[in-house]
Amino acid sequence: MTTHGGGKRDGYRYRGTRSLVLLHEQELRRFVETWGTAKDAGIVLAGFEDPNYESLKTLLAHVLWWARDYMVWACDSLGLPDPEIRDVPLPDAIEAQLYSYLEHLLERWRAPLTEIPEERFFKPQHTTRWGADLPIEALLEHAVAHPMRHCLQLLELLEPANHPD
Repeated sequence: MTTHGGGKRDGYRYRGTRSLVLLHEQELRRFVETWGTAKDAGIVLAGFEDPNYESLKTLLAHVLWWARDYMVWACDSLGLPDPEIRDVPLPDAIEAQLYSYLEHLLERWRAPLTEIPEERFFKPQHTTRWGADLPIEALLEHAVAHPMRHCLQLLELLEPANHPD
């Protein structure tokens, strides 16, 4: 069994992809759990100029939208079929549809990149939607870090020092 390059395990030709898909799932679930904790604690997002921070619901929609878009962009860049990830529910409906959408999103993340060989994750670089030139590997790492970053922001807002009694 190969643990890095050309062998297959769990259906992935490149184990690095498998790791990033699993890490993305783990971090997205952690973000959703933390988001729920923040909602239950009555955390209110205020004082941010970024419209993604208008409310907890808009932040949730932002994180899910990018999770969807990273895979759509990766597939498009690699010439793969559209992964058919449904659009993110609108902020007014997102809470009611959160867990069914999350499972759909994560399920649609698992298969598209399984047959791609390692070298295609590094060359060529592709221009992202925000204008950076990245290899697919770096885009997937960005996809893992995105929910981590927003999770940390919510955890900081949940710290007792940030909301006195």
